[in-house]
Amino acid sequence: MPSVSTLTTADPALLVQLSDSHLFAEADGKLLGLKTRESLQKVIDLVLSQQPQIDLVLATGDISQDGTLASYQAFRQISAQIEAPARWIPGNHDEPMVMAEAAVQSALLEPVVDIGNWRVTLLDSAVPGSVPGYLQDDQLQLLARSLSEATERHHLVCFHHHPVSIGCAWMEPIGLRNPEAFFEVLDRFPQVRAVLWGHVHQEIDRERNGVRLMASPSTCIQFEPGSVDFKVGEQAPGYRWLRLLPDGRLETGVERVTGFDFTVDYGSNGY
Repeated sequence: MPSVSTLTTADPALLVQLSDSHLFAEADGKLLGLKTRESLQKVIDLVLSQQPQIDLVLATGDISQDGTLASYQAFRQISAQIEAPARWIPGNHDEPMVMAEAAVQSALLEPVVDIGNWRVTLLDSAVPGSVPGYLQDDQLQLLARSLSEATERHHLVCFHHHPVSIGCAWMEPIGLRNPEAFFEVLDRFPQVRAVLWGHVHQEIDRERNGVRLMASPSTCIQFEPGSVDFKVGEQAPGYRWLRLLPDGRLETGVERVTGFDFTVDYGSNGY
């Protein structure tokens, strides 16, 4: 497995997660009244001001809202301001075939990457035409193979949908539909350190069997934590950084754009 960087197994690796950007073909496309390209650019500006050396960028799904080639090309162009290797995974709003076209002549869709003393495995939990997610057998097999072939490394596993309840009643039915199958594979490998996802447009950080479980803000609108019905939160767009240390420890934090002012337009095109 070729590494994406010159880092050795004795070096820490700095990752940045960008999630749920929901870009449109149109440069001024709006989601619930928010211009999603504009907010992504503000998040990228924040990343560039805060993180001088980035080793890998993870885009964890719902890159596009409308599934157009133009939206993916825009994301590739805007996110390329961060001079680091990147990997993409699809979410429920994405069109995988169009994503693949936008990622041509790149490693953006390669699912396994070694960096520092870690291995990052990116799974596809998206189901065509469905909002909830599901890890098909080939994805579970990919996970088991990736974990078993690098037992000496620490592991971070990423996909789009939440595999545990996050305390938002309206999101309960639209997470990962087969979390038991996922955790059954995970529990066989003690070198797994963390699981990272998108989809929920909010910050989650907890632990299960010694494994960190994390979700992150969207680069556009946020969902109100603990909400029973669909509700957009007032939190600003943001990103998550993760420092993967050689000994398997993980430092992480969420950073948000400041001076963000946005009024939700519930009457516009919905989520």
